[in-house]
Amino acid sequence: MTRHTLVMASFLLETHVMGAGPTGCMVALALAQQNQRVVLFDPQAFDALTSRSRAYAITHSSRRLMQSLGLWDELQKDLVAFEQLDLRDLAAGRQVIFVAEDLAKKNRGHRGIGWILDHRPLMTVLLRKLQQSGLVEMHLGGEAAPIPSPDSLVIAADGPSSPTRKSWGIHCWQHRYRQGCLTAKVVLRGIQANQACELFRPEGPLAVLPLGNDHFQVVWSAPMERCQERCALAPSEFLDQLAGILPQGIDPDLLLDQPKAFPQQWMLAHRLSRGRGVLIGEAGHRCHPVGGQGLNLCWRDVDVLVRSVQKGGSAKRIAARYGRQRWIDLILVGSATDLLVRCFSNRISLLVGLRRIALQLLKHSVGLRQLSLRAMTDGPLQIGRALPD
Repeated sequence: MTRHTLVMASFLLETHVMGAGPTGCMVALALAQQNQRVVLFDPQAFDALTSRSRAYAITHSSRRLMQSLGLWDELQKDLVAFEQLDLRDLAAGRQVIFVAEDLAKKNRGHRGIGWILDHRPLMTVLLRKLQQSGLVEMHLGGEAAPIPSPDSLVIAADGPSSPTRKSWGIHCWQHRYRQGCLTAKVVLRGIQANQACELFRPEGPLAVLPLGNDHFQVVWSAPMERCQERCALAPSEFLDQLAGILPQGIDPDLLLDQPKAFPQQWMLAHRLSRGRGVLIGEAGHRCHPVGGQGLNLCWRDVDVLVRSVQKGGSAKRIAARYGRQRWIDLILVGSATDLLVRCFSNRISLLVGLRRIALQLLKHSVGLRQLSLRAMTDGPLQIGRALPD
């Protein structure tokens, strides 16, 4: 064995990833590309992991991670860019439109303020790349995974009800919103194919995300009981209710899938690491879907964890370093989304007046729009920092 091989072998760290959703697969791929051995486990089989009917908002922080892992070009045909973000407060009667010129300068060369990516192509590419990697051992569909060795790094990426987190005895701060969230894919008329909308309404925000051509995903927040009632409606009745709340000139023509309702909560684990284990993605935190921050926040977990692995040290040291570094971003984003929902989901006269003033300032100030978009697309910690290319 050569000296180079000895150095490489000593660098390899065995990592066990519990959960093969978008975040678990992303961290497994990122670590494998850092020459780490990865064991990936999920009780669901390949078909179940890829078949979920939903789409994700992808911001520039996630774009940079995808490019660094060689995913961006491969998924280019499935990424739907939006070059305008139409923000409206229906109770306050104010509208702000963000355009590409409002982005940070280094982001303007990339087509779009953000992108929408469907779950199926994303998971298909991630799982295929993991299957092709010689450093990833996959155990899907109930197949038992080997027990981690005492010096392995263990990553819990098994969702908000994380059995791994519970087995480690880590508790959470959490608040369950009265609002639920309904998602549905629809055909719309009267809206540009490269435009996304975020509508603030008294019962909760409603996002309209482009999926290509005239197809859009609706992310509709409302009291949970109302979301469940709407999911049970006949397609024609569902479209009638949706038509009643969309801005004038935007009309739904066809329902493309079965609407699904989900409870919403803010959640943050008391700690993000314990011993040689770490929590990433929704195993460690959740926030309201307003602003499309969820997956991007999870993938910034991946970026920070990979950087911690690159700095070296034992699994315990890597886990502790990651746990310290993620707090500020998670608290800032969780607080911001919670504040948006609380301030904008009402008709309280004082708050409506303050919202009118704030949105009017945002509409007429390029600097404020750039600052807001920088926080949304790159994460609040990037404000005032030089961005990577």
